[in-house]
Parts: sequence; C-alpha cells; structure tokens
Amino acid sequence: MNTFADYILEERNLAAKMEIAYYLSKKEDIFFDKTVILKTELARLFLKYNKLELDENLVLTACLLCNCKKPKNSRNIEEVKLYAKQGAEYLQRLGFDKKFCKICEEVNRYSESSPREKESDILELVDQFGGMILNRQERIGLKSDEALVLLIHRNLKNKYNRYIESFSNFINVLEEIDMGEFVETKALKQLTKIFNQTDDVVQVIKRVINIYEPNIDKLMQKRFKQIEKDMFEEGIRSNRPLFTEETTRKIMNDIEKRKLETGIV
Repeated sequence: MNTFADYILEERNLAAKMEIAYYLSKKEDIFFDKTVILKTELARLFLKYNKLELDENLVLTACLLCNCKKPKNSRNIEEVKLYAKQGAEYLQRLGFDKKFCKICEEVNRYSESSPREKESDILELVDQFGGMILNRQERIGLKSDEALVLLIHRNLKNKYNRYIESFSNFINVLEEIDMGEFVETKALKQLTKIFNQTDDVVQVIKRVINIYEPNIDKLMQKRFKQIEKDMFEEGIRSNRPLFTEETTRKIMNDIEKRKLETGIV
C-alpha cells in the first residue's frame, strides 16, 4: 500500500506537488503558506543553474514539507527550536525514509544533527534568505544585499554551509536579470512582488509556475554561458570577495540603526 510519501515523491510536476502539499495542510492543519512557494522556487532555480549533483525532486519536496510543524506567528523560542525535529517525526509517520526526515530536520540547526546532509544546506539557505526578503506584518522585507550580509555575518557566522558562496553569487546574478522583456522589474523583485501582492496560496502557485517560471527560465538560459563563467569557475569564486568590507560595514550599521529605531530586524 502506497504512503503519502510515495504519492508526493512520485509526482514530478512541481505545480501538482505544491497543490498536494497545500491540500495536506488543509487536512492535517500543518504549516504551509505562500512563503513556502517562494522559497521552493528559489531552491529550484538554484539547483537548476548551479548543476548540483543532487536529486532535485527530493530537495523540492523537502522544501515544501520541512516547515510542516512550524508554529504560526510564535515568539516562543522553545517552540521555534523544536518544530523542525517535530516535523521530521511527523514526516516519518507519513512514510518518508530516515534520510528525507533528517534533511528536513536540518532546515535549522537547533537539533544539532550532525553530520549535515548536503540537501539540508540548500533548505537552510532558501529558508533563511527567503524569510528575510519577504514582507511580514511587523516589517517590510530586507533588500537582497542586506539579507545576504545578515545570512553570512550573523545567522551562519562560524557555521559551515557548503553552498553559501555559490548561493550568494547566484542571488546577485538573479538580482541583475532584467525581466523587462516580460515585465518592468528585476527577476528577484518580481518573485517577491508575486508574494506581496497575492494572498491566496493557490493563486501564488499558479502565478509562479505558469507565468514567472517560464519567463525566468528563458532569461536564465540566455545568460547561461555567462552565468557559468561568472559563478562556477573555481578561480573566480575563490579570489573574489562576496562583499567589500565597506559594503558589509555599511549594511550592518544600517541594520543596527534600524533595529535601535524600531526594535525589529
């Protein structure tokens, strides 16, 4: 007898996979909102254009489900620390194997699971970066350069994430791609605009899959050779800093000033 895990993993169409996860959330009252869609699309693009030797279907399914037990609007740090582990236990009951559950548990580092799975490093990056650039009730989304600086110099300071440098370079490229051929905005801003302007989860899925995704793929393919040259040549990656010291200092000072003024980052 097939389990839910078999059902969603065997579904290769991403839109259908998203809808399966969405309807599971309605039935089981697990966490699934439009932020999950944006983070999953970021993961899809990162996987596709970095040519990582990972199972894309596995990673994207994990993106959709890793926050299933995330508390809604909770400021209780103990709940925040426990939700990834609780989610992994829940997913195991749905039929997912130990590796899949471990990948999801490692979306954050509170369980101190070690050694970390490669796929978990991608979940961690899209979860944290995606959360920072999106609008919330208490604040507007951060600019991508601010979010990357915080990701590197605060959230993951003294922590090893094997993809942090290539992810940062990828986001910088995504920020530069002009979608003027289709809409008058940059690629990353267009993705966040869909999130900020659309509340219905099903409509977000349709806009991302049917409109945004085909357009960004066409533009990325046009720049693919240049992206490879800029992002994937080891010599360039190892010798070029992600940010100048001046840029990093300025962004951190701006964020600290904002925190003092509002009490929120």
